[in-house]
Formats: sequence, C-alpha cells, structure tokens
Amino acid sequence: MSYRTIRIGLVAAVMASALGLGSNHANAATKAAVNAPIQRSLPASMMAIQLEGTININTANQEQLELLPGVGPSTAKKILAYREKHPFKEVIHIMRIKGIGRKTFQKLKPFLSVKGPTTLRVADGS
Repeated sequence: MSYRTIRIGLVAAVMASALGLGSNHANAATKAAVNAPIQRSLPASMMAIQLEGTININTANQEQLELLPGVGPSTAKKILAYREKHPFKEVIHIMRIKGIGRKTFQKLKPFLSVKGPTTLRVADGS
C-alpha cells in the first residue's frame, strides 16, 4: 500500500470523524477511499494543483522549485546546491539530482527550461 493511499484513507477517516459519523462510518470511508481511484475519493479542494508556464531551473528560487510535481524542500535545496557549481545546460540534466529519476523527470519536463524567465504559476482552474 502506498503512502498516498494511506494518506487518502486517513483524510477520509478524519473527515468522517469530523462530521460525527462514528468509527463505523470512518472505517467505511477509509476503505472506500483506499479502494476508489484517487481522483474520485478527494473533494475538489484537495485535487492536485494545475500548473501553467515554465520554470527556469538556473534562476528559480526554492519556493518556485517546490511548485514542481514531486519536488519538495529537500529536492529543491539539492537543485540549488547543484546549480551553484554546475549550471544546467539542458533540462534533462536535472536527472543528475539524487531523487529525480526518469519517472519524476517525465512529470517535470513540461514545466522545465534552462533559458528565459520563470513563468510557472498555479492555474486558476477557470
């Protein structure tokens, strides 16, 4: 069972508990959330954020890097430290950062650039 699946189950249980549905409903909500597809088990406010634009990995700050899917504070710090010594010449070179493999790179690729301004932002959804 993945961390994400467990987290979804916990969110469902907490929501059921907060609504005063009792432990039986909380358990049922947890099972339903774990067994349902992720997109259907989360309310709209908890869906994955949608991004627009690109991020220049040679000039972005830590906060901007953390907007990228799969990049948290630790990975953002690794990117900043790496680029101090070795500016990125191609976006694929981000895979030189420990923790960014092929799968993560495929998620990041549409949002990466090595030239130009950073235009990455959270889409408004409209």
